[in-house]
Formats: sequence, C-alpha cells, structure tokens
Amino acid sequence: MSIVYDEQRRIFHLQAHDTSYVMEIVKDGFLAHRYYGKKISEYTGASRYPDFSRAFSPNPDPTDPAFSLDTLLQEYPAFGMSDFRSPAYQIQAAGGWTVSELKYRSHRISKGKPPLEGLPATYVEREDEAETLEIELEDAVLGLCAVLRYTVFEGFDAITRNVQFYNLSDTAIRLQRALSMSVDFPCADFRMMHLEGAWARERHVVTRQLVPGIQSIESRRGASSHQHNPFVALLGDAADEHHGDVYGFSLVYSGNFLAQVEVDQFSTARLSMGINPFDFSWLLEPGESFQTPEVVMVHSSHGLGEMSRTFHRLYRSRLMRGAWRDKPRPILINNWEATYFQFTADKIERLAKAAAEVGIELFVLDDGWFGKRDDDTTSLGDWFVDKTKLPNGLADLAERVNRLGLSFGLWFEPEMISRDSELYRAHPDWCLHVPGYRRSEGRNQLVLDLTRPEVCDYIVKVVSDVLCSAPIHYVKWDMNRHMTEVGSAALPPDRQRETAHRYMLGLYRIMEEITSKFPHVLFESCSGGGGRFDPGILHFMPQTWTSDDTDAVERLKIQYGTSMVYPPIAMGCHVSSVPNHQTGRVTPLETRGDVAMFGNFGYELDLTSLSADELDAIRLQIEKYKGLRSLVQFGNFYRLRSPFAGDDAAWMYVSEDRGEAFVGYYRVLDRPGDRVRILRLAGLDSHRRYKIVETGWIHGGDELMHAGLTMPYLHGDFRSCTFRLQGL
Repeated sequence: MSIVYDEQRRIFHLQAHDTSYVMEIVKDGFLAHRYYGKKISEYTGASRYPDFSRAFSPNPDPTDPAFSLDTLLQEYPAFGMSDFRSPAYQIQAAGGWTVSELKYRSHRISKGKPPLEGLPATYVEREDEAETLEIELEDAVLGLCAVLRYTVFEGFDAITRNVQFYNLSDTAIRLQRALSMSVDFPCADFRMMHLEGAWARERHVVTRQLVPGIQSIESRRGASSHQHNPFVALLGDAADEHHGDVYGFSLVYSGNFLAQVEVDQFSTARLSMGINPFDFSWLLEPGESFQTPEVVMVHSSHGLGEMSRTFHRLYRSRLMRGAWRDKPRPILINNWEATYFQFTADKIERLAKAAAEVGIELFVLDDGWFGKRDDDTTSLGDWFVDKTKLPNGLADLAERVNRLGLSFGLWFEPEMISRDSELYRAHPDWCLHVPGYRRSEGRNQLVLDLTRPEVCDYIVKVVSDVLCSAPIHYVKWDMNRHMTEVGSAALPPDRQRETAHRYMLGLYRIMEEITSKFPHVLFESCSGGGGRFDPGILHFMPQTWTSDDTDAVERLKIQYGTSMVYPPIAMGCHVSSVPNHQTGRVTPLETRGDVAMFGNFGYELDLTSLSADELDAIRLQIEKYKGLRSLVQFGNFYRLRSPFAGDDAAWMYVSEDRGEAFVGYYRVLDRPGDRVRILRLAGLDSHRRYKIVETGWIHGGDELMHAGLTMPYLHGDFRSCTFRLQGL
C-alpha cells in the first residue's frame, strides 16, 4: 500500500517509489505537516517540529501555551485564526468577515485516481497504478467543507494534490483565495528555481536564494504566459543537476496562477500554488462546490535531472492522452516564414513538392487561409475558406498535398475575434469587455468570451466543420493575445471576478469536445510560440510550439529551460532560414538541425529558394532524425552542460534499456587559445561498452560518465556536433 493511516497516532504516511510524505492530525483536528522527502520506512517523529511558546504567536488552546498555529507546520492553512502567514484559502461569509477554520472530520483511502470536474489532470489506466487519499476538513461554524485530495503514483514517484470546496450552509460563501496546495518546510535553506521570459525568450532558468518575506511568480494575463511558467522548484544547498534534494511543483492549469514561498521570522518556508487570488473570487451558493486545479509534486534526491525525468515520464504517459500519445510524431514543414499571408494553392503545392522530395511527412498551412485574411487586421472568427487564395477549397489543396505523399495540417486561432469580421459585426458582445470602457486590441484582435456557452458552441461547430471538410491530420491551435478588460456580459455583477477562470473552463470544454471528436488529428498548441506551454494544455494537445524564436542559439536556452519539467516529445523544434527572422543571427544549417533534432523536428522556411547543397543537407538531416526519432521522442533526457553557465551547452538521450544514446554538443562563441572541452556523459550502463557510431571508437560506459569524452575543436561561432552511441 502506498498510503497508510496509523489510527492510534493519527498519522498519514504516503509512500511513492522513493518519496515519503507525512501528515498528522493534532489537537482537536488541525492537520499538521510532518515530513516530505526521501522515502523512509516508518515515521516515528524523530524530526518532528516542536511546539514551543513564541512571542506574539497566539494560542488557540489557553491551557497549552506551547501550541500555536502561527508556528505549526500545516497542510492547508487558514486566515484569521492566529496564523499570520499567507493562507492557502480565504473566504468571505455572508456577514462580511473573512475568518475560517477547517478541521479534520474524516478521510477515505481508495485505489486509482478520480478525474477532476471540468479540469485537466493526470490519470491512471489501471486502478493499481495509484492510490488516493481524501481528507475532509470542515468549518462547522461557516458550513464549509474542503476535501484535500492526495494521489500517490508509486511507480512514477510523484504525488498530486487538489482541493474541492463544498458549501454545506444555507447562505452563500465567497471564495477569495482557493489555492491547490500548501506545504510548510521546517527550514528555509533552499534556492528557488523558476522559468521566466518574454515573447521569443521563454522559460529561461532563474535561481535565487530564499530570503525572509515572500518571493513569488505569477500570471495576471489570463494565460500561463511567456513571462512565468506555472512551475517552481526548491533546491537544497548542495543540489545541482545530478546531486542533492530537489522539490518540484507543477500546476496543471493554463490561466492566471500564483506560486510563492514565504519565509517567516522563524526561518520556516511555506510554498503554496494555485489559481492567482488577484482579481479572483468565486460565489458558492448553498449546495455548490468549487474544484481547484491539480499540482504535481516531485521530490528528487539526485538533483534536477532526476526530477525532470520523473515529470517527463508522468506527463508523457499519464497527462497526455489520445491516439498520438505513444505514436512517433511526424516531421513537418510550416509555410509561415516562407510565405506569411501571401500564398496561392499553386505556391503551397510547390512548397509541398519540395518538402516531399527531402523526406518531410506533414505540410502545415499557417495563417491566412480563411475569411479575407491578407494581414492580421481582419477575419478572425470567420472560419470559412478564402476562395480568392484557394478557389477550389481546402479539400482540393489537402488532396494535392496528399498526392505528394504528405499529410496536411492547418492553423487556427479559435479563441480570438477581429473587429473587421463577419462574426464581430453579428455579435459585438461576444468578446471580453466592460461596458463604457475601450476594447483594447493586441495583434489587432479581441478575446472571445468563453464563459458563454453559445460562444463555446460556435467554436466547436466551426472548427469541426472545417476538420470534416478535408483530410486534415494536424491542427496548430494558436492564441496571440492576453486578456484585458476582463468582464463578461453574460455574468451578473457579483460573479464578474469569476470571468478569467470561467474562460479556462470554457476553453477546456472546447478542447475536450474537439479533440475527442477528431482523435486522428495531431493537435499542437501555440500562443505566440510558448506563451501557454503548460500541463493543462498538454492534457488535450500532446505537443506545443516551443517558441516563435527559431534562432538556434536562443533555442539552446529555451529548450534547456523547457526540459526542466516538460518532456522533449512535447516541444516543437524547427529549422528556419537565416538571417533568423527574430534575431537576425546567421547560424550554420548544421547547427540549426542539431538543435532542432532534440524535440519534434521540423522546418519553417522556403525550400524552393534553397541551393542544391542546402537541400541535400536537409535531406540528410531528415534521414538522420528518422533513424533517431524513437530515441529522441521516447528516451530519457539528460542535461549535461547548461547554456546559462557558459558559452557551450550539451544534452543527450538514452534509451530505456540504456543500449543506445544520442548526444548533442554546442559551442556558441569561439575564442583563440581556448581550453580543451571534456564532456561527461550520463545515464549509461557503467558495466557496458559503447561504440561511437561516427568514429568507431569503443569506450566503457563508466569511463564516458566519469572521465568523460574529449570534444572536437569547433572552429568559429555557433558550431555543433552530435554523435550516437551503440551499446555492445
């Protein structure tokens, strides 16, 4: 059993493969946190955080001055009842006060994992894959119940958490804060890692020492955002890529979020995560419930690399779903950087013919095929074919592409609306807006109000109609602006602050219906590149366009940071033309290919404008990737050298049986008289010998991992090399 309750001691002990998580019911029902870390066989209280009197820390029990909620390590802390730290939840009662106190009432342990109502989450395929603990807490004065759910994926070494609130009273209760989890650590000797960025510079790794006070990341943009990803990790003082304690927390949600760590005056650390309380509230009428999103927690005692591989395995097989979850992903070419809005059916066919000749498998038609879309000022919402560009429609174009031996894919941006569109002229109230205020535009577009069922129904219908109209096997689902004027004409005044979350519930409903209706279609999400690269979207769409920035040098950092939590099979990684359209940088075609091969491989350029030598090089790249595809998309990923730490980078894949490996090494800037670079590999079998396919040299796995392998001298800037290992 992975969850054990000691009734006499009132202790819950959750055990994953190499992780323990311990809670205790104390006093008359407070739920205390006792331990989270490397697996232990039994918790006896040797490290129990003591109760003792502190100045200005009130006592709920006057007969026990040593006990205070202000110093107790808690599981789901409240506001207003003597704990002065940040609460996990906060309410406003009908009387106006914001005080609440949840205490233990009952619990239940069951096999498997229940789904979350209206929200994406990890799942099980068999009941014996996981166990779930539901702890029911109650505020008897208020009539509020909260069910804390913990699921232990023993084989994946992960624990998930979520909370569901129930109003058991006969009056309305307003949730002002409803985070998915909180965990109190007895010390603050950690560094906090998170992933920050901007458009075209997503998920850069940032690490900082915890200090007294609150340190946080968040999104207030209506999406998980380019700026901060819904992921944080706490690193022990000695932790690095391969060693030490790391605690990773990943929120399965795509909207506004908060992740924060508060270090109090006694040097304890409270980490909490969930929907951002900023501009949020939720009215719970009598009998209603509210479900928070899920947080996935991973502890590693062997550094960041092990944490990442745990997330990768879980997300690859128990978050992603559908027919494409376990299938090799096709090599694609997207026409956007080749044509932008200016194309015809004949031009697309010429591009597809060139793609077929070099071995590409999927052609994707990007923006500009619908309405009167000759630029980005018009037609979003009008999802019918532009007969000026495509006089014979999508079906004809798709069949022309299919005859060349390629599958056909299509770009959509279903969540947006242009002012200059038939849809806006018919339904100007269908966008998010607040009466009397301007409707700000981003990329000349507004955001559709997905809190409204009729808007969701419209999107499902028009997208479904297009997908039924032609042999379409891939969809790129884009979203190119964040929310402003966040209000809904369909919601009453006392529910306006529910708009952003209701939007996400509407989006998840749309994605669930469409992806279920078209299981053969490979869906790739996009938001100006990587502005919504999060676990919530991955539940519906098993890959994401990693960034609009396709520059090979910038992609080293973007892909490295993304790999902290997301499996490389989820990353769209393409070769584009030079000078690069985002940075203007000129990098060798070989380097661009060597970077892009460590994800879902593809191209974003005009093949018809390339030289014969360039086309031959691309043909060889594609042939090489096809031979490596299963290893890259389903192997174990190891980061070897960080692009954030110097002017080179390296990473590698190792097959599950450790019989095969693929290594990439990248040199950003050359310099005269440079030192010799020796790269230590990882993940190999130390008792096995490996042949380097490109040279024929044979080395022991232990030597390659501990002594390392000398890298060739790469003359010039922006250079790379890759090599393959075969176990003997």
